Amino acid sequence: MDTRDIYDRTTRHFLAPVLNLLDDESVTEVLINGPQAIYFERRGKLQLAEGVSFSGESALLAAARNIAEFAGRPLASHGPTQRHSLDARLPNGSRVHVILPPCSRNGVCISIRKFSPSTLTLPHLIGLQTLNAIAAEFLSLAVAAHRNIIVAGGTGSGKTSLLNALSSEIAADERIVVIEDSSELQLQQPHTIYLEAQPAAPDGTADVSIRDLFVDSLRMRPDRILVGEVRRGEALDLIQSMISGHSGSMATVHASTPQDATTRLETLCLMSGVEIPVYVARTQVASAIHLIVQINRFPDGSRRIQSITESRGLASDGSYQLVDIFRLHAKRHSDQSLISELVWTGDTPCFADSLSVLGLADRLDHSREIFSKKICNDRVGHAN
Repeated sequence: MDTRDIYDRTTRHFLAPVLNLLDDESVTEVLINGPQAIYFERRGKLQLAEGVSFSGESALLAAARNIAEFAGRPLASHGPTQRHSLDARLPNGSRVHVILPPCSRNGVCISIRKFSPSTLTLPHLIGLQTLNAIAAEFLSLAVAAHRNIIVAGGTGSGKTSLLNALSSEIAADERIVVIEDSSELQLQQPHTIYLEAQPAAPDGTADVSIRDLFVDSLRMRPDRILVGEVRRGEALDLIQSMISGHSGSMATVHASTPQDATTRLETLCLMSGVEIPVYVARTQVASAIHLIVQINRFPDGSRRIQSITESRGLASDGSYQLVDIFRLHAKRHSDQSLISELVWTGDTPCFADSLSVLGLADRLDHSREIFSKKICNDRVGHAN
């Protein structure tokens, strides 16, 4: 029995009160708000776990410390080398966040986003009504054409799942480097390198940030770079790699609209510690990003693509030129369920003329009309 198996057993022992939820395939998240308040997410909706609780704060703290020990990240609410919170993974791959009192007034809080052993694909997302066949084919062609794609959305909107599905469209012979704070992405391609940021250790070992890993990745001859989530100054590294030859990169960002996504990336670039003018940051973001796929979670618990938007550089007034290629049309059914359709707006993407050059024209089926219309003018600051 190896170390992982041992920790898998001990973790299940300490988390025994919520094992039924963790083993339930229909449950996607388990949220422990202190020993007495347990919630879970099923089909996109949060529910209180009636009758589920830990015996006390000490039992919950023991579970948190066991998780921290497995992750190699000591956890305590005081002391110069201790941490009041941690991001880690359970032995089965599920993502977990722990925060301790006094920072948490509810007591020890543990948030578990469960690991899904099945890798999502675009056809799978069609079955979940996240998008339709026309939009799926469009996105598949965009990935094959090495468009730089940002997946934007709020917390729990399905950004990582969508990025996973988009990555399934990358050719099997490409070398992919995945960079994440906490590893979640599961790619199907055999030539994939996974890099995971590391916090500073109590023994004085320095932390390894996503920015550090980005420098490493550029020396590893990647065909594609995927960033699980852009949160800080690594945005500048991502943007500059996109405009310096590493096309076809993909990442997620927290944003409510495509406009917010570009603005957030611009702001994060300015937080990199590198002194650059605002206009330079904006110009680079506008030049680097080709498509923004906005995904949202709706009140009925469903997760659907709200829009697929093309960035066409900067307008004469310095604002981002964002054009929706697809837009969601939705209405409520009598039972309050959502009826929606992701509709082509009539605009043709600027990379349409590159499909023939790249040998992708024979893949046109559902989206043939989208790519056969008169092609837009060249993007400002972009090469088709």
